[in-house]
Amino acid sequence: MFDLKGKTALVTGSGQGIGRAIALLLAEQGARVVVNWRSHDEVAQQTFDALDAMGANYLRWKYDLASDSIKEDWEAFARENNIAADILVLNASMQIRNDWENITFEEFDQQMHVNLRASLALIQACVPAMRERKWGRIVTIGSVQQYRPNTAMAIYATTKSAQRNLVLTLSVELAGDGITINNVAPGAIETVRNEAVLADAAFRTKIENSIPVGFVGQPQDIAPAVLLLCSEEGRYITGTDILVDGGMAIPFTKK
Repeated sequence: MFDLKGKTALVTGSGQGIGRAIALLLAEQGARVVVNWRSHDEVAQQTFDALDAMGANYLRWKYDLASDSIKEDWEAFARENNIAADILVLNASMQIRNDWENITFEEFDQQMHVNLRASLALIQACVPAMRERKWGRIVTIGSVQQYRPNTAMAIYATTKSAQRNLVLTLSVELAGDGITINNVAPGAIETVRNEAVLADAAFRTKIENSIPVGFVGQPQDIAPAVLLLCSEEGRYITGTDILVDGGMAIPFTKK
């Protein structure tokens, strides 16, 4: 099961965290992985070391998804390396914490650009080759904030809800070409992004009390759902939203 040999997977933001876990799992199943990262080369090196250790076939694409020429730049990279993405995992995102009254237009634009515009641009860039092959898998990484928005991240939550709607729309448009597109929505996950806030014991307890399973997830908890959606075994799943959140989206009160 889950044989991805012969497939090429572009995973954005895969230098660390959830993206790294996804890239490693896809590579374990035989995919050639394109690792995208923007900065923190020393952290991304840990991804490369792990891929080297398993003898994986991979490429490095250091690129800032805030660029205005994403589509053209990916197309150029693909030509230079004689590849086409069979699998596109849109994991990279920007999250800026700020009370809604203090959100600046710059913060708004940055999050909209990276979280939504970049997704559309890469989908537009990758779909033509998928259509030629009559096979493609696109997975966007959303957030539990589609259902329970954090008051300090109004724009981030908005972009994730908009991304989910994009998935719904494109699932109908792409289904006839053998291309599926789905969203995976993580809950509270132990990543570098969340490291500082989760280090606060009182805050961590508050978060854990809002999760029915009672604990914060790990990046490795997200990757298997993505693998299913990227595989032939997931061919009959499209336009859906899979929550991997320990039940965090469920409104409940802990007894």
